[in-house]
Amino acid sequence: MTTVAELRKRMTRFVAERSWQRFHKPKNLAMSLAIETSELMEHFQWLTHGEAKTLLQDPAARKEIADEMADVLSFLLSLANATGIDLAASFQAKMAANDRKYPAEEVRGHYKKPSRR
Repeated sequence: MTTVAELRKRMTRFVAERSWQRFHKPKNLAMSLAIETSELMEHFQWLTHGEAKTLLQDPAARKEIADEMADVLSFLLSLANATGIDLAASFQAKMAANDRKYPAEEVRGHYKKPSRR
């Protein structure tokens, strides 16, 4: 298994080898992340859930979608590098908060927020 730290190092090396550090500022990276996410969304934009499932069975479409997902990850890793934010720690903290906010026994099987008493 590859760690987030290893992915960040790989992204750092890729950017450094191209002398792109001056372009990799938080604002630019956040915008690039949004753009790449939009490109990922385009693959599913007008599809029903069934059509999306069928699309993912096509190897060529699946490769394109995987490439877009990798682009999203690349910019997220670069943003983490540019801001010094530990993605793994942030993810763990956010999931702990989500566990408290959305207790499984109260939200299982539906999307509505639990009622606060």
